[in-house]
Amino acid sequence: MHTPPLDPEIQRHLKAKGTWQRIFYMLVFAFILSVVRFILWAVVLFQVASKLLTGQDNPHARQLGATLSVYLYQILLFLTFNTDQMPFPFAEMAGLGKFPSSNCQ
Repeated sequence: MHTPPLDPEIQRHLKAKGTWQRIFYMLVFAFILSVVRFILWAVVLFQVASKLLTGQDNPHARQLGATLSVYLYQILLFLTFNTDQMPFPFAEMAGLGKFPSSNCQ
C-alpha cells in the first residue's frame, strides 16, 4: 500500500529544532509540575495541622504556598503555549514579593 508524501509545510514543522526543544522543556516542566503539586499538598496538610493544633496558620508556610502557587501558574502558562518564557530556573522567579497577609480565621 502506497502512502502519500507529507505536505512540505508539515515536513518543515516536523524538522523544526525549536519545536523539539520546546517539547523537551515541556516534558521537564511537566515533571517539575508534579513535584510542585506534591509539595503544595504537603503545605496544605501542614497548614491544616497547624490550624488544628495551634489555632493559627503558619505564616512561613503561607508564603511558601503562595510562591509555589505562582510558580505552578507560570509552568502552566508555558505548558499551554500562553507564554514562550520558560519558568524558573531559566528565568527569574516572578511574584516572589511579599503576599498580603491572610484574613482567614
